[in-house]
Order: sequence, then C-alpha cells, then structure tokens
Amino acid sequence: MRVLATRRAFLKSAAFIAAAPALLASSRDARAAVALTLGHGAAPGNPRTVAADAFAKMVTERTNGSVSIRIAGSEQLGSDVSMLTSLRTGALDLTANSQGAASGLVPELSALGLPFLFADTSAAIKMLNGPVGEELAKKFSTVGIVPLDWWDNGVRHTTNSKRPIAAPSDLAGLKIRTPADPMTVDIFQALGATTQQIAFGELYIALQQGVVDGQENPLANIHSAKLHEVNKFISLTGHKWESTPFLMSQIALRKVKPAELDIIKAAAKEAGALQRRLMQEADAKLLADYKANSGVTVNKPDLAAFQNATAGVLNAWKAKPFGEFVGRVAEAAKA
Repeated sequence: MRVLATRRAFLKSAAFIAAAPALLASSRDARAAVALTLGHGAAPGNPRTVAADAFAKMVTERTNGSVSIRIAGSEQLGSDVSMLTSLRTGALDLTANSQGAASGLVPELSALGLPFLFADTSAAIKMLNGPVGEELAKKFSTVGIVPLDWWDNGVRHTTNSKRPIAAPSDLAGLKIRTPADPMTVDIFQALGATTQQIAFGELYIALQQGVVDGQENPLANIHSAKLHEVNKFISLTGHKWESTPFLMSQIALRKVKPAELDIIKAAAKEAGALQRRLMQEADAKLLADYKANSGVTVNKPDLAAFQNATAGVLNAWKAKPFGEFVGRVAEAAKA
C-alpha cells in the first residue's frame, strides 16, 4: 500500500508539473500588469533620460496598463557594467546602456568607436540598420540580450582643467578619464594621454578632486552632469561617435505576451528617434551656450593632427580575433 501511495503521489506531482506552464500562462492572463525595470546612468534632463521616460509612457498607454516600466536612472542600479550583469541574470529587464560597457560582452561593438569613423550620427545609424546591426544582434543573443534599438551617445569631445587641447601634444601628461572601453583607451593613449577608468556617476567628484585632469563625452552628457563646472576647457576633438545600445534581457521576453513585445519593440524605436533628435538639438544649443559662457573656454583643434596620431588604432584592431569584422565596419563607413 505504501508503494502504491507513493506511486500515486508521484503521478499527481508529474501531472502538476506537466500542467504548470498552462497554469502559469493562466495566472499571467489574469494579472493586471507586468512591471519591467529599465536602468540607465544618465542624469535628469539628459536626452537618454527624456527618451526612457517617453518609452515607459508609450508602453504603459499602448498596452492599456498590462505592461508598465519602472525607470531607474542616474546609476541608481549601479554602473553600466553592473546593469549589464543584472540584465543577463534577469534581475534587470531593460537598459539604455553604453557602447563601452556593452563591448565587454560583445567585443565587436567596439568597432563602432574607431577614431573619426562617422561624419555624423545619421551615418552611424544607417549602418546599424543594415547587416552590421544584424550581425551585432546575433552576437548579443549569445549572451542572453536582445538589442531593441541603437540610441545616440553622441560625437565625443575632450574637457580638462589645465589647458585647451589644440594638438595631440597638449594631451601629454594629462590624466584622462575614459569609460571601460578599450577603443577609447587606445585612442587616448595614441594621443599621448594617461587613461583611467572611473564610473560616470563618480566622474564629477574625481574631476573636482583632481583624481583625473579631464574626460571625454558628448556635450549633452557634459552639460547634464555639470562637468563644465570642474573642467573649464572644452576642446571639440570629435574623436569618435558612440551608440547607446537599448537592450532587453532574453529572460524579460518571457514575461510579456507576443503582442506586448511588439509594442515594446515599436516604442523603443520611437523613443530612439526622439533621443537622437534631442541629442542633435542639444549639441547645437549647448555649443552656442558654451561659447557664450565666460566661465568656459571652447576651442576647435587641428583635427588632421588628431586623425594622423590615431591612424594606427585601426590596424591594431584589425589584428584582433574579430579583426575581419572591424575591417568590414571601417569599409562600410566609407560607403
């Protein structure tokens, strides 16, 4: 009798396990809403912040509240690297992240940051909407991540507290903060600077305390983080463009229905178009504002000298295991 009872218990347990997916689906159908969390590192007022808020609003409205998005900006959930780890484990659902941090998972992504590769953001996005973007999406899928869109992290410029940067020699002896991005490190070391990696949320204090002399970022990031308060020299080096990969955890995909996922994907694209437009508008406005600001010195360097000094970076990256991809990106950018 004991054996029979045990067997019956087993059969009941097996039947429950077999029915579990249907039960879970039924409970999902009955739920009023699924709450997803979106993390990013940008400050209030930054185009990334504005676009993330717009994305959340679109998703909530278009799903009639069945999916809501909780926003955690300003590195509330940790650095970009930390948020990517959380994304892979499912502790975080979405992130508007950085190219440098994401290249730690997909090294090929660094190729987008080759020095002086793109004339403007439109050229970069055109490439990413083609075969290059499709290949990068496949690479991300192998680490449990789905790119929803490519937002804009801008053409990047250099600031410091010591002097205007008119030529590469002016960077000699300066300690420059870079993100955790090997490409940016290589660019500034080729220009003669010493590099140091510091989380963006800690950058203002690091500059204020002299831990580093300068940094590089698009004007929108410089302004929203108030870095001009501690770095009075803004040099328009335009040394590289970077994306802001808008990413979703593959684990999060299973939390939503197919129709809801379609809405999320469409909203990510619309928010991306908004973010890129805001970045372009911010660049024009902020450049004029900084030039009119007596407390800030803006200069336009000799870019030909910077291009010559960083020419070897491309060959160095072509020698890497994924060098064939790097070469294809460099050629595609010329088209």
